[in-house]
This record gives sequence, structure tokens and C-alpha cells, in this order.
Amino acid sequence: VQLQASGGGLVQAGGSLRLSCAASGRTFSGSAMGWFRQAPGKERGFVAAISGFSGTAYTDSVKGRFTVSREDAKNTMYLQMNGLKPEDTAVYYCAARRNYGYSYRSSEYDYWGQGTQVTVSS
Repeated sequence: VQLQASGGGLVQAGGSLRLSCAASGRTFSGSAMGWFRQAPGKERGFVAAISGFSGTAYTDSVKGRFTVSREDAKNTMYLQMNGLKPEDTAVYYCAARRNYGYSYRSSEYDYWGQGTQVTVSS
């Protein structure tokens, strides 16, 4: 089972990026998936998640700016990031659970991607 995160890059403050997380080796239709991020010197933290029934959750700092979605036919999850701020700079990781319900805790995810760097310049 592999999760491949992509779409990161360098963007100016106020700009947008769309991250993708493509899964292979197993279908994640009906499974919860999530995005976490880790900035230098900080712990990995929750960003957004989507349940197997497409319910969503966000950390407060990204509400209204980020949108998580999924396309089960492509076994792929997305994170649309608008209004990016320098404090959004981090390595973004995608993760998936065997369970249909999402979690805010990284320890409750069973599969992880390798991460994609997002850098927002001021």
C-alpha cells in the first residue's frame, strides 16, 4: 500500500496550491483520509480530514481557506489551499485509516505518504 503526496511548491502569500494524495495497492473508498503538516522544529499537526462518507474536519487556522475532498474513482484525496500564509509553510503529509471515521490524531492513521513541501513567501 502506498500513498503518494504531490502538488507542493513555492508560492507567495495569498496564493493557492492544490495537493493530491494518490493511493495504490488498496482501495480507500469508504476509508477516512487526512492531511497533516510539520514545520521545522515543530510536531506534526492535524490540518484536515475527510471521512469515508465525505464528512470533513479542519484545524481552526485553515478553516475558510482550505478544502479537503476525495475522488474515490481515482483513489485520490485533495487539499485545495487558498489564501496561503507564511505560517502555512511546512511539509504536508497525507494519511489514511482502515476505519471510515476520521481522527485528529496522527497515531490513529494506518498508512502515510512521504510528504510534499509547501513554502509560502511573505
